[in-house]
Amino acid sequence: MTDLSIGRHASEERPIPQQPDPTDINPHAVVGAEILIEQLHKFYAEVKVLEDLDLHIQPGEFLAIVGRSGCGKSTLLRLIADLEQPSYGEIKFKSARHIREGITSDDIRVMFQDPRLLPWRSIEQNVQLGLPKHQQDNASALLEKVGLKDKAGLWPSQLSGGQRQRTALARALSHKPRILLLDEPLGALDALTRLDMQNLIEKLWTEQGFTAILVTHDVSEAVQLADRIILLDKGHIAQQFKVDLPRPRQKDYAFNELEQQVLNAVLAT
Repeated sequence: MTDLSIGRHASEERPIPQQPDPTDINPHAVVGAEILIEQLHKFYAEVKVLEDLDLHIQPGEFLAIVGRSGCGKSTLLRLIADLEQPSYGEIKFKSARHIREGITSDDIRVMFQDPRLLPWRSIEQNVQLGLPKHQQDNASALLEKVGLKDKAGLWPSQLSGGQRQRTALARALSHKPRILLLDEPLGALDALTRLDMQNLIEKLWTEQGFTAILVTHDVSEAVQLADRIILLDKGHIAQQFKVDLPRPRQKDYAFNELEQQVLNAVLAT
């Protein structure tokens, strides 16, 4: 397979830690990219944010990253998105779709806590941003999927917070990404809207098979959505948890037990 290295600094070869079997991750068609992170360091002057981090993300996997504020969660996401550059180390991608097909920045989309919609454009026009003309029909189809087809002609100011986040999700997915990066996108929503959005994200991930990486402070959300949860502490992966629960997930004894286990690990950092 061809790959695209975002890390511009050479690193020595080293073995990648064993991770869950990719056949356990998503039973549906997988178009997501495999991500290999090796010896990743990120410094800001004398401050070490990430240090000697190794991580292997399978194609189509849904990974959640948890940890206390300042542990490097959002920095790692920004490095994967090529919004920042590593101080040292490599981030490499491999396409699951075709052996000769590499991954570029066009295959990666980010959804932030703020929906970042243009207030002077309609909802449909916001979803169409960056799409070539022949692909703009994707916007209408995705607005229907996120339940906003009847809102297409409205302005962002006319929507609720949850509806604006649905628009941001449709905009991200209109580009058919291989990797979707979610940087606490549901943090500002009320509890019921948040649950609706979690269900919608899971549904679209299952249908489309992209690789998803979620940064969240909400441990319950991580257990609800992820195949695997990693806990960052002081720039290192402190622990990993495999979420071996059937989908759609119910908050039963097994769910609550894993949630408490992850929460206890976060509190111990």
